[in-house]
Amino acid sequence: MLDWTHLLPVAFMALMGAAMLAYVVLDGYDLGVGMLMHHADAAQKDMMIASIGPFWDANETWLVLGVGVLLIAFPKAHGMVLGALYLPVALMLVGLVLRGVAFEFRAKDVQRQRLWNRTFLAGSFLAAASQGWMLGRYVTGLAEGWPYTLFAAAIALTLPAAYVLLGACWLVLKTDGALQRAAQGWALRAWWPMVLGMGLVSVATPLVSATVRARWFAMPEFIALLPIPLATLAALLGLRWLLRQPQVLGRWCALPMAAVVAVFVLGAVGLAYSLYPYVVMDRLTVWQAASSTEALAVIAVGCAFAVPAIVAYSVFAYRVFGGKAQPLNYA
Repeated sequence: MLDWTHLLPVAFMALMGAAMLAYVVLDGYDLGVGMLMHHADAAQKDMMIASIGPFWDANETWLVLGVGVLLIAFPKAHGMVLGALYLPVALMLVGLVLRGVAFEFRAKDVQRQRLWNRTFLAGSFLAAASQGWMLGRYVTGLAEGWPYTLFAAAIALTLPAAYVLLGACWLVLKTDGALQRAAQGWALRAWWPMVLGMGLVSVATPLVSATVRARWFAMPEFIALLPIPLATLAALLGLRWLLRQPQVLGRWCALPMAAVVAVFVLGAVGLAYSLYPYVVMDRLTVWQAASSTEALAVIAVGCAFAVPAIVAYSVFAYRVFGGKAQPLNYA
């Protein structure tokens, strides 16, 4: 019979996964916009910044929530994961700091605006690549050896490509005119690197992880899980078709973004299936890593207030600043 000792760790694992997915999607598009800055002229750069300006700080709240849950609900896993990944974590934080500094200084220090634009781009790429490296190491249970290093490097290149595609689709949604048409072209060019990277990672994952291989290729699980990669392929092909349609610059402008988000969600579902019941693959299950049931109960009370507040603020912000982005106006 299931009890709170069994259910609470699973609930917190689900909350952590949902928070990290929200972060990857929401902060992913503004990291992608940052990595596209070098393609735009000065006026377009300002509009690109304006399209993410009301949201980017709030988007990073989801990262704080996800890491916070890991720290307080799964302290053993927190120590193990961050102990092994302290360097990419530090590089990610450096990238996020560079973005924050450049975001403010590019508006005030006009003489060196080109420097701050480049800093914003570099910070965006550094944060995205670091996150990809950490994901690759995490999926393999922090295993050591050159095959695992190559696998992490592949994801460190694939995730920025995915963010660029996400960012381009965000610009298709939030802008119009020449910038929207340029974003349509950027999305089409970013589609191939993302698809090729996803394909290579999908092939490599069962090769570097026996656990993943056993879970995905055993029968009848293989048949039951087949809709996930098929739906992902359909979303990617549908995205490619949408980006070639003239209506995407008009009433269909939200559909490419929806298609990319669907790809991320399907990827998260597949990752969750591959990981469960582990917090750290093959090393710590959710129950082995979890805090005591009493501690989790207290934490759950705090989350009952914090999580709805974060969700409500995010929904409110996206409603208030909905529609097409407006030109920057600094006081």
